[in-house]
Amino acid sequence: MSYNLLKGKRGIIFGALNEQSIAWKVAEKAVEEGATITLSNTPVAVRMGEVSALAEKLNCEVIAADATSVEDLENVFKRSMEVLGGQVDFVLHSIGMSPNVRKKRTYDDLDYDMLGKTLDISAVSFHKMIQAAKKMNAIAEYGSILALSYVAAQRTFYGYNDMADAKALLESIARSFGYIYGREHNVRVNTISQSPTMTTAGSGVKGMDKLFDFANRMSPLGNASADECADYCIVMFSDLTRKVTMQNLFHDGGFSSVGMSLRAMATYEKGLDEYKDENGNIIYG
Repeated sequence: MSYNLLKGKRGIIFGALNEQSIAWKVAEKAVEEGATITLSNTPVAVRMGEVSALAEKLNCEVIAADATSVEDLENVFKRSMEVLGGQVDFVLHSIGMSPNVRKKRTYDDLDYDMLGKTLDISAVSFHKMIQAAKKMNAIAEYGSILALSYVAAQRTFYGYNDMADAKALLESIARSFGYIYGREHNVRVNTISQSPTMTTAGSGVKGMDKLFDFANRMSPLGNASADECADYCIVMFSDLTRKVTMQNLFHDGGFSSVGMSLRAMATYEKGLDEYKDENGNIIYG
């Protein structure tokens, strides 16, 4: 059902890769709610992925860009304003990747060059994106900028590795730029801390299937799906949230506020034999 929450608004969606992507769902919902948009992803993703099919479905343009390149980002905003006919009203940053995770490097054995790439791709790209937009005056008054985060920015989760550092930086950027952009242009900047979601990127995290199940059991409302996250993003893009900024908004079925659920305790009591070494000592990982 459409409520026309974004009627007449223009937006840019970064990071739609395939139908499992949250950004893909957000793009579909945004158009359904009356927005006109452009899509952006890396040149490789545009060539190899399914984003062209989404663009055809939504009748929008795909602008290839490396999100770590200021020049590419400037081109995305310049071209989007040309295509859409003016300043944009909302932007979604749904970008994250860790070479250390891909190479299965543990947190106590990181490759620092790869750590730099993790931070640049997953967090600093958000700063570059906002800075480029601000300098170009590309976002309209009371516009909304969102990035997708995860609770590992505040808590330690086995296997999430240096992506946790990236998410912490991402949330800090939202607060710092949210103050400046809000004060000067009434543009709001927020992050949404989403439940574990079986996207292409999320599936690359070690033990993601177990983490997904654990979070679902711990959360009073269960995990929030990609479609439900898209709904939340639409509300954050709309005029209903004009005074919400500099926030990290948990969208996780209550997981972030639960200490130990009954179901989790029951599972714990079944034993930890699977996680013991040959001497009977618990392997904490």
